[in-house]
Amino acid sequence: MKAVSRTTPNGKDSFETVSIFLMVSHQNIAEHFNANDPAPIYKRQLSHEFEQYIMLTTVPARRYSPFQYKVTCKTEQDRQYVEPLIYAIKRHFESRKSSRQAAFERFKRRNYVLLILSLAVILLLRLVNPLLFREEEGFHSAIVSGLDIFSWVMLWQPIEKLVFCWNPYLKEINLLDKLSKAEVIINHV
Repeated sequence: MKAVSRTTPNGKDSFETVSIFLMVSHQNIAEHFNANDPAPIYKRQLSHEFEQYIMLTTVPARRYSPFQYKVTCKTEQDRQYVEPLIYAIKRHFESRKSSRQAAFERFKRRNYVLLILSLAVILLLRLVNPLLFREEEGFHSAIVSGLDIFSWVMLWQPIEKLVFCWNPYLKEINLLDKLSKAEVIINHV
């Protein structure tokens, strides 16, 4: 199994099509699935090695690169395994996509809650500061400076995560979506 990329002419905007080559026969169909899964072929879990192969073929893909599954069958009898295999592959990546979307939603919710709690603590400290310390006291400016530093430290992590750490989630969700909706081309040898 080997991955090849080819350029499709789209005028100015040409994207490489990532082709995932699969060989299907009654001898090797079991290699694509988890050996311990007793479910019917179309509901079986993919084997770890097979999933790794598919993920490695997607490495050269860019954001808008289309994907194709190019399935090769040697006999007409082997063609009966193509549809269950493709269904299992697409179901697997659709399931992984929904799992990553849920993780992304948890990531956003957790960081927004942390940001709101941090702002609430900072506002509370700013409101309590004039009540506890009068401006006539000498260390009032030290307290205010300490609160400014504490505010930045407390807000730094949620702001950093919300601004910079969301892109890997979206990149993986996009990749899994393309794998679950890729075009299938069947070749007979």
